[in-house]
Amino acid sequence: MGRYTGSVCRLCRRETVKLFLKGARCLTEKCAVDRRNTVPGQHGGARQRLSEYSTQLREKQKLKRIYGLMETQFKKYFLNAEKKKGITGDNLLFLLESRLDNVVYRLGFALSRKQSRMLIRQNHFQVNGKAINIPSYEVSVSDVIEVREKSRYLLPVKEAMARMDARVLPEWLEIEAANFKGIVRSRPKKEAIALPVNEQLVVELYSR
Repeated sequence: MGRYTGSVCRLCRRETVKLFLKGARCLTEKCAVDRRNTVPGQHGGARQRLSEYSTQLREKQKLKRIYGLMETQFKKYFLNAEKKKGITGDNLLFLLESRLDNVVYRLGFALSRKQSRMLIRQNHFQVNGKAINIPSYEVSVSDVIEVREKSRYLLPVKEAMARMDARVLPEWLEIEAANFKGIVRSRPKKEAIALPVNEQLVVELYSR
């Protein structure tokens, strides 16, 4: 499966909004969006009038890039959300938020979703006492996510946990920092997800 290997700061600049793809750096004066808030490329500084399709496309790209997904993966999530009862846009956000890599990031065990995926693939986390190395694993209510005992002194984990106080823990999650453990208390609520994305435009794009 292909993956993006270029500058993630370039992706934020393309969407003209912080996607928080580089962890703590996004909160400093070094953030590329703050330093150079123009679209990459020769004509990045020129004003562009976006069509309806372009606006919808940009929303999809933002959502896809926030969660670090390739096009095929993202479309599978959309088709799955479409089959479920309820509002498709809300279903899509719930499915994306329920990914293990996102939950590990939301709990504060990693500084970014990208770092979270790396740590999960390296077998540093377990769910309900069982080692899981699949970043896309879908967590359920009452699942217990914890850092494996042998991995609790890893530098990336320690750095992330040192910044926990500066992050807002979603109300659907609970953390026991002393035990390196998090618990899924309920399904993600749309109001608590708070992303700079209009998911309804993504639904409209795929419905064209």
